[in-house]
Amino acid sequence: MAKITQIIALLFCCLHLGCVEAQFRLGAEQTQLYIPLLEAKNVAVVANQSSRISNTHLVDSLLSLGVDVVKVFSPEHGFRGTADAGVKVLDEIDKKTGLPIVSLYGKNKKPSKNDLKDIDVILFDIQDVGARFYTYISTLHYVMEAAAENEVSVIVLDRPNPNGHYVDGPVLDTNFRSFVGMHPVPIVHGMTIGEYAQMINGEEWISSPCDLLVVSMVFYQRKEPYSLPIKPSPNLPNDIAVNLYPTLCLFEGTTVSIGRGTENPFQHFGAPYLKSKYKFTPLSGTGSKYPKHENITCYGVDLKQEASLNELNLDWLIDVYNQAPDKENFFNNFFDKLAGTDVLKEQIISGMSAQEIKNSWKEDLVNFCEMRRLYLLY
Repeated sequence: MAKITQIIALLFCCLHLGCVEAQFRLGAEQTQLYIPLLEAKNVAVVANQSSRISNTHLVDSLLSLGVDVVKVFSPEHGFRGTADAGVKVLDEIDKKTGLPIVSLYGKNKKPSKNDLKDIDVILFDIQDVGARFYTYISTLHYVMEAAAENEVSVIVLDRPNPNGHYVDGPVLDTNFRSFVGMHPVPIVHGMTIGEYAQMINGEEWISSPCDLLVVSMVFYQRKEPYSLPIKPSPNLPNDIAVNLYPTLCLFEGTTVSIGRGTENPFQHFGAPYLKSKYKFTPLSGTGSKYPKHENITCYGVDLKQEASLNELNLDWLIDVYNQAPDKENFFNNFFDKLAGTDVLKEQIISGMSAQEIKNSWKEDLVNFCEMRRLYLLY
């Protein structure tokens, strides 16, 4: 298996010789770089609805190119990306291709030895959104760990991070490690999924390093806005929701709704006890069964016209906490897992301002960014 440096060198060579057009390209689109590595190999694909080359699903593209795809592993929300957040996804057979789909968000989150007994290479291609609690990077961790333990190679087809323009939030305390936060990184890490894979290997967060290759993007600019062509999960339907997600997801650990069960999830927030003219009513439906405050009118803040965030907005969280009539039950047990620490909750309860809280993160963020620098590809 070629190493990362070899694939990058090959890419620059192609650019120099003019065989790759001077335009942005995803890792998945550069089939000339990874299809030769799949010849005469049994291949598994970790994929969902975002795994596409232009308008064709990656799995369909691979099959049309003669690649021996043996099975598909699916993350949270399933292979087609329609399952609710947190709902277990079952193994199934893909109706279009007949391939077995093994769920990594059901009874098992890590491929078993039996799952990998007939696999030579795992191809990982999923669109991430750059937040620590978005579970696709946790799936990546377990896939890499299982691959290393079973001597299977991993190829990550890199994709942009739509929240890659900033780094913010408390660095996770490993005492609060869970599937919504496995590594000592801030809430917003500012890395592509390929870079993150390199960090998992390099920082020895898995039992032994896996044979990893990252197919880099061409002409990707971290600070440039990137609009996702396909929603990465049911409740992130557009660029506004994706941008607000790292901030608003913290409300999932409180009594506040972030609009699941409405037409605009992660684009507003509210609760029955807030005082506001703006209101919405969460309803059960596709992609959001049994939403918080179901069938109850919530009053709050409309964020659909909010300017794009370049940092976490803690003022919203602090303001709502201060308005809550039942502060003792405002936070639930999930909040500390999302925050990656129990300190943030205590800072809010104690009355610290958003800036005072952010000042307490500064040293950890500086140290993280120094560590992160070793794994950046762009």
